[in-house]
Order: sequence, then C-alpha cells, then structure tokens
Amino acid sequence: MDKPAQANGNDPFSDLHPPLTDHEALVAADRCYFCYDAPCVTACPTDIDIPLFIRQISTGKPMNAAETILEQNIMGGMCARVCPTEDLCEQACVREMAEGKPVQIGLLQRYATDTAMAEDRQFFERAEPSGKKVAVVGAGPAGLACAHGLAVKGHEVTVYEAAPKPGGLNEYGIAAYKAVDDFAQREVDYITAIGGIEIKYQKRLGRDIALSDLQGCFSAVFLGIGLGDTNVLGQGEELTGVEDAVDFISRLRQADNKDHVKVGRRVVVIGGGMTAVDAAVQSKLLGAQEVTICYRRGQEHMNASTYEQDLAASKGVTIRHWVAPKKIKGKDGKVKKIKLDRMAINGDGKLEATGETLTLKADMILTAIGQKLEVDTVNETGLDLAGNRIATVGAHGQTNLDKVWAGGDCVAGGDDLTVTAVAQGRNAAKDIHAFLSGQHDQ
Repeated sequence: MDKPAQANGNDPFSDLHPPLTDHEALVAADRCYFCYDAPCVTACPTDIDIPLFIRQISTGKPMNAAETILEQNIMGGMCARVCPTEDLCEQACVREMAEGKPVQIGLLQRYATDTAMAEDRQFFERAEPSGKKVAVVGAGPAGLACAHGLAVKGHEVTVYEAAPKPGGLNEYGIAAYKAVDDFAQREVDYITAIGGIEIKYQKRLGRDIALSDLQGCFSAVFLGIGLGDTNVLGQGEELTGVEDAVDFISRLRQADNKDHVKVGRRVVVIGGGMTAVDAAVQSKLLGAQEVTICYRRGQEHMNASTYEQDLAASKGVTIRHWVAPKKIKGKDGKVKKIKLDRMAINGDGKLEATGETLTLKADMILTAIGQKLEVDTVNETGLDLAGNRIATVGAHGQTNLDKVWAGGDCVAGGDDLTVTAVAQGRNAAKDIHAFLSGQHDQ
C-alpha cells in the first residue's frame, strides 16, 4: 500500500462544505419563502421550525436561530453536517420543487449552531433535582439526546459507553471530511455542560454491565447501543488488505496523524450505502489511484443518496452496479484481486447470478455490507427482538421489559440516520420523564 497523498493539492481532511460567512448566510436565508405549514418541517425527523430559524438568521439573530434548532435537536450541529438534507428538508423545499435549487437549510442550520457553540451559549437550565436516577447505555446520538433531555428535567443520568470516547458513529463512523476539527467531541462537551450527566467509558452491556442490574439500581434505563457488529463476506477476511469499512473510517478518524494512514493503490468497496461512499471517497482523497464501489443491485436500489453517489463520482470513484463478490484472491497473505458475479433479477423477482463474472485487481478491499446488533449484548436480557434489532412496543421506545426504553439504530423499523436517532432519544426522554413523574399514560 502507498502512503496517502494530497489529492490534486487539496487537503483530504478539509471540510466537505465550508461554513457560510455572515454575508452568505444572510443571502441564503433571504431565499426562504417562510412558508406557512412548511413542507420542510414535516420532512424533518426532529420537527425543527425551519422557517422560524431561517427568519431569525435573516434578521441578524443567529443565537435565537440556534435556540430554535437546539430546542428540538440538541445535536443540530452534527446533523447539519451529516444529515441527508437532500432527501429530507431540502428535497421538500418549495424552491427545490419550483426551481430545482432549494434553500441551503443544512448550511444555515450549521451557521446558527456553530455561532452558539463558538460562544458556548447554553439555552437550557436544569430543573431542581428530582432524586431519580436513570441509566443510559450508549453515548451515541440517541443516548446523548436522551441523557440531555432527562438532565434538563433534573434527573441524574449515568451513561455507560463501550468505547473509550463518546459520540458513537459521530465519533467513529463518519468520514473525516464531514466532521472536522474534533467536532464530535466538542458537541458532546456542549451537550454535557448542562450538568447531571456522568459518562463511564469501556462499559459494555453484556460484558461489564448487566441489564438486570441496571433495572435494579436505576429508576429507568434507556438503551442506545447502536449496531456494534458488522456483516461479513465469509471469505478473504484473513488476507492483509481486506478490512471492514467502518473500521477503516474509525482508524482514520482516530489517527493522531492522518497523513500516516495508508491506503491501497487499487481499492474496491463492497456495498451501496453511505458508509460505502464515505470509505470510497476518503480512499480517493487519501491518494488511491483507483477506487471502485461494487453493488449487487442497480443504482436506484442503493441506500446512498443520489447526492452521495454524485459526490463519489465527482471525486473519481467508479460505481459498478449489478455485481456481487464471488471470490477474493490473494498471494503471500495479501489481497490481489476480487472476482465478482454479474447479477440480475430473474422472472420470479429474485436476485441471482447470471453466470458471467468480472475480475478487478485490488490491494485493498473495504466491506460495507451492513451492521447488526451484537447478539451477546442482548442475550439473556429478556428483550424481545424483531429480526436482528430490539422491538419496541410503544410510540416512544418502550420495550417489553419493565422500566426499559430503547432508541437509535438498535431498534427495529428505523432508517439508521443520526437525526432519527436524536429524535428517538429525545422522545424517549420525554416519556421516561412522564413515567418518573407519575404522569405516564400507561
């Protein structure tokens, strides 16, 4: 593998979307129609009053805009960076439908929240201590949103995190060009500044802590454990150069000197989601000569948004559709090539190999074929599962177990987005507070 190189003289770790200047923010805000019953609000999983915060920016009040955002989404800063706005609020924007050019909602949200964080402006005060203690398992978006919502109400929250740092995928799983300058950690610090939140690290459910013990020691428990395990190809993982894409991104993000992270000359990424695109684009920016995403279905089936696919193409990434890994070949313990089956939908509507194959040279293969719940994490907890995720029985994340709620990627029926995890954590906090206050509807 080669050492990473600067791509076309650019810093491969620079901001994908530089923040707006004051003037740019005012110009962007001026494009908003401030719609009554705005469709962009309906499209936002956290129900931010988008016309209101943009009007506040347009009138020179970014702090008020930040308060409007953070009241609904305490991780509004990160969501402004990683949320697929092109598929959510901006897609629903009236300007997008009329002109094909939406209001820059994501960048305006970042402008407001960055302004508040730069001045460490807090908009929340803790209520008087309630005397109730709540355990939150997982310091990712769902867990942190839940912890903050409970702390505001005066409850004492202990967060148990399996990793040595907080943030979940915001810290470990997002490409370096999307969240620069340790933003994930700075946002955690901003959130926990409310007080009443203690985070204990390297405490993994099922290994270091038991759910039954938490139920006995705390008034309520929230599980935001994410998807800690990854799907595997079942072949080639033992070869040098074959790596899980999430591990690759994490390794890069946690490197003290990112310039020392090595990347292959010919990189093949298996998968069709956001992680596949993140890994592919980052590989290209690190200096890989050839980067190819291989996906077993068509472009329209990819979980990565059209914007993300276009981003990959603009960075020189090749996307091949209708191909699936058949055999990874190596020499002297190192990966050399990958043989792929060409795929098609048969007459019964099922995906199958056509009999034709394609072989690509590769000295690095990154697998991004999905994540799953760690089975041993929930074994013997008594939690009901739906497929490979935690089943919830209430509208706000209640599980089948007494005093236990769950939210984020670990629960069934979600879309694996940071913004959705935040919404679920926030809503669970409200429901837990009602339960602790004796106002629960059940």
